[in-house]
Amino acid sequence: MNFHYLVRQVAEILDITKMLVKAIKTRPLLPPQDDLLSVIKESFSGLRLKEGSIITITSKVVAIWEGRCIKVEDKVDKDELIKKEADFYLPSGFNKYGFHITIKKNTLIASAGIDESNANGYYILWPKDPQKSANKIRGFLKKEFGLSRIGVVITDSHVQPLRCGTVGTSISHSGFNALNSYIGKPDIFDRKLKVTNAAVAEGIAAAAVLAMGEGKEQTPIAIVSDVPFVNFVDRDPTKKEIQRLAISKEEDIYSPLLKAAKWKKGKGNRTVHIKKRA
Repeated sequence: MNFHYLVRQVAEILDITKMLVKAIKTRPLLPPQDDLLSVIKESFSGLRLKEGSIITITSKVVAIWEGRCIKVEDKVDKDELIKKEADFYLPSGFNKYGFHITIKKNTLIASAGIDESNANGYYILWPKDPQKSANKIRGFLKKEFGLSRIGVVITDSHVQPLRCGTVGTSISHSGFNALNSYIGKPDIFDRKLKVTNAAVAEGIAAAAVLAMGEGKEQTPIAIVSDVPFVNFVDRDPTKKEIQRLAISKEEDIYSPLLKAAKWKKGKGNRTVHIKKRA
């Protein structure tokens, strides 16, 4: 077989499977509240946003948009604030770093997602309703740019057990299927896969957060494009689709660890996926 033909074939394959992530510089969004949609419009001026793109936005700026900010100097007890925001929590004394391990909206995260970095003297909470915000942002993008195949992911950073460093995670999405099922499809040896689901929204969040950074980059938005593996849908995710993304403690692969921990109930909006079965 001709060598140059092989090179062209490989180049075509690589071109099909590439993904581009472009971090977008914005002005600072300032607590206690700021207009995210106007910042998106301003920051995207001159950019050509094309069909089949996904816009990722950090949960921090979404929370500022929602007004989910509390002044540190208002004599707020952060421990009590964490317990109020968390669905479940472990007391801070359970680890040597002195912070609470919490579960919020089926995400294992420190301090119920409450953040003080780049916050100018405020505690910035998680968005109250990240799904509603993702849907609203997608609706804005559709109207503003005349697009139908456009997705949104709201991201945060968390630490994975037994791994050093933070990685991005999706806390809500809109406009595409968050899972790609490989169940029933053959592997390279023609054996049918039984349980594999590719976490599309999670993977996009991880790549985007890496590009957006964790410090003073001032790039809380990214455009993810050339994503042939994404199945776009011109609608908000259904309740059933959102529920599919959550796994109960009993069904989780780390069930022995999660069930052994002495979780205390917080005052957040708990979901049925985290409750023990009768």
